[in-house]
Amino acid sequence: MNFTPIGNSGTHEGYCLIKSVEKKLTAKGVPYLDMTLADNGGEINAKLWDYKESPSNQFNTFDFVKVRGTFVPFNDTLQFRVERIRAVLPEDGVKIEDYVPSACLSGETMLAEVEKIVASFENTELKTLVTAVIDEYRERILYWPAAKNLHHAVRSGLLMHTLSILRLAEGVCRIYKFVNYDLLCSGAILHDIAKIEEMQVSSTGIAAEYTVKGNLLGHLVMGAMTIDRIGREKGISEETLTLVEHMLISHHGTPEFGAAKLPMFIEAELLSELDLMDARLYEMRHAVSEVETGAFTPRQWALENRNLYNHGLSADGDVNLIDN
Repeated sequence: MNFTPIGNSGTHEGYCLIKSVEKKLTAKGVPYLDMTLADNGGEINAKLWDYKESPSNQFNTFDFVKVRGTFVPFNDTLQFRVERIRAVLPEDGVKIEDYVPSACLSGETMLAEVEKIVASFENTELKTLVTAVIDEYRERILYWPAAKNLHHAVRSGLLMHTLSILRLAEGVCRIYKFVNYDLLCSGAILHDIAKIEEMQVSSTGIAAEYTVKGNLLGHLVMGAMTIDRIGREKGISEETLTLVEHMLISHHGTPEFGAAKLPMFIEAELLSELDLMDARLYEMRHAVSEVETGAFTPRQWALENRNLYNHGLSADGDVNLIDN
């Protein structure tokens, strides 16, 4: 972990996320907290001994906290013995993005770019529909991840995935002039919007688990239901709603991967392909970055159990989502 040493002592302090926490009892019946603390530098098991629970001294999974304590050896590894712990305060002046895995840009920056694209739409129905959906989810979309695991499972990952597909769509439409830009971009912005209802996510932007509806319905069906509800409230035509809803329920490509229908028009097919492309590139890049040049990754079950090769020729840098 990236804690800062205090002087020359073995004491360390820093900000981190509580990844897991459980109240337990020692052999003598004394309560303590068994925790996993995590930041961008990794995670560590931690113990808060002689725990005295009170309304102001309760801690939950995904709380953002400041801790002070000591690293101690335990069973051939290090354990962090917590001496002081409290919630992070606004006056601490720290950004959670510096302590949890996050997208390459802030949610505010990415949402502004998305809204610039929506403002350029010539189709007034699509502009009205997409704007209304964004407005309904504006607060949560800023920090929501795109997944619990796998691709873009980071703070603001949903917007990163969305904006990535929009940039790809812009390039496609410059080449294939017959593609309807407004329709393709509308599908890109809305295709995963129901992940906001599918997953339980703390304000830190980390997904804890799936909701009951998420497990029973999934974000494709829930997304189409949301579009239908909001669209009818805004007086959007049946034809426009049907096209957008089809894009949402077909964007996983085939029934094997959850699609209710195969994509049945050009923009729906493009959305499915661009969604797959962005997700796979994210997963492949992450996997390859974990091994040395000239080495193969472990089998990646989400990528047909392939062992990926790090050829060492990839350029440095992150995803370029902002036009300079």
